[in-house]
Parts: sequence; C-alpha cells; structure tokens
Amino acid sequence: MKFLFVSFTFCSSVLVYGQAKPATPASQQKTAAPAAAPAADPNVVVFKVGSESYTRAQFDQLIASLPERVQAEVRGPNKRKLADQLVELKVASQEARRRKLELDPKVKQQIALQTDNLLANALFMEVLDATKPAEADVKGYYETHKAEYEQVKARHILVRFQGSRVPLRANTKDLTEAEALAKCQELQKRITGGEDFAAVAKSDSDDTGSGANGGDLGSFSHGQMVPQFDQAVFSLPVGKISDPVKTPFGYHLIQVQEHNNKNLEEVKSQIEQKLKPELAKKQIEELKKSTVITLDDAYFSK
Repeated sequence: MKFLFVSFTFCSSVLVYGQAKPATPASQQKTAAPAAAPAADPNVVVFKVGSESYTRAQFDQLIASLPERVQAEVRGPNKRKLADQLVELKVASQEARRRKLELDPKVKQQIALQTDNLLANALFMEVLDATKPAEADVKGYYETHKAEYEQVKARHILVRFQGSRVPLRANTKDLTEAEALAKCQELQKRITGGEDFAAVAKSDSDDTGSGANGGDLGSFSHGQMVPQFDQAVFSLPVGKISDPVKTPFGYHLIQVQEHNNKNLEEVKSQIEQKLKPELAKKQIEELKKSTVITLDDAYFSK
C-alpha cells in the first residue's frame, strides 16, 4: 500500500531532494583494488555538515532505516553517492531553518502531511510483518493456482526464418517461413526415425546457446517462454517429439523430459508472501471502517 506525499525520493540508489539524479551505470563505475580494511571504530565521525554529524554507527543506522531494496543499492560504492546527496539535503535544510521557513504556514502543512505519510507507511509495514495467512487460505490459493507451480524440463531445436529475433548463423541461408517449416519437418522425421535428438540439435539448431548442449533448456515454469512455446510444451507428453511449433523466433521441435508440480510445502512461503499485502490492506480498511469520518458532499462532491 502506498501513500501520497513521499518525504524523500530514492532513485537508482540516490537520496535526493527536488529533482532526482541518475546513478552511474555499473559499467561506468571504476572498481578499485580491494585494500585491507582498518579496524572499524563505531564512534568515529564519518559525516559532518555544519553543526550536524554522524558517527560510523549512526550512519549505518541511517542506512538500516531505509527500505530493504534501497539499503542494497546504497551499500558499497554507492554509499558515497548517498553521502553526497545527503550533504546537499542538509545544506539546503539548514539554510531553510536559518530563514525560519519551517514556520511558514504552507511549509508547516507540508511537513504535517509528510509526517502522516511516514507514519502511515510505518504502520502498514508493521501490520504486514505481523500478518500471517491462515493455512486454509494458503492451501486454497495453491489449489486455485496449481498451474503456476507446474514445471517442465525440456529441450528444443530451432529453425529460424526471415525476420526472426535470432541472429542468422554464419554460412547459412536466410530461410523463408515455408523453407523453415519444411526443414523442421525433415528434422522431425530424422529424429522419429531414430536419430539422436541432442546430436541433431548440436548440428542443426539455430539456437546456438542451447544447441551446443543438445537443445537443453533446463527446467522452467509457466510464463517463462513465449506464449506459443509455453502452450505447446506444457501440453506435450513426456518423451514425445512435438510437431513444428511456430513462434517469433522460428519453428521449434520440442521434447519434454520431465513434467512435475511443486508441492504445497515447497511453495508455501512464496504463497504467504503473495497473500500478506492483501491481508494487510484489509486490516487497514477495517481501521478506516471503525473510524468516524465526515466529508461535506457539498464541498467535495461525490
């Protein structure tokens, strides 16, 4: 659940006020050779702007107070980016206090809204952490969404055609759709006639990545492949060679090697994490229902 009036904007690991600044892409960051770390003194001052300062321990606590995804972004090399942005924030806020801008009625109202927003989000996170879905709800979700936890282990052979998303292999013809279909059907005959699927994949598959491994795609669940491939592979009996399946990549021959479903215990914690936010929202809605709320329809309009 998100509330309005966010106090700070976090953008690609950078704490900002005003306009967000993009973080430096990982490819452009310079990685220094690791040096032996000195003994860490938690009381040493590592950050000071005017009269405000943070010790190492206090700055680490500041990072720990941020949302988990932001914590992960601002640790390591990006810790300096956080500090640089915090310097800008502190310089501006200290000057604003010197000018007594916090006493301006408009600013006071915004501060109150920011505080409400922070508290509302803190409440939601507390409710979320304390929420545990009932066993019956978890089981019911699993039964209703069993297909989501179905997995197959499969391999394939790809014959690309003109316009395919797959690059043309060196020294090969750019086949039309009709030519690619004919070639795929010929490969199907060879395999059903006794040739080894893996050997044919290595020599003829235009998916050079999986082809080098005999067409092996490993194990995957619903939704990880393009729809046409997904529909075909999950309806195919184990061991059977499919008819040519057309996708934007070309024509495929597919063989399913294993077909199984994760049981409830394997996915229980995953389901609980899916259900918790909705249950937490319901608790917040119950608070709303139990609170006396009056809105002037003449002013706000329905």
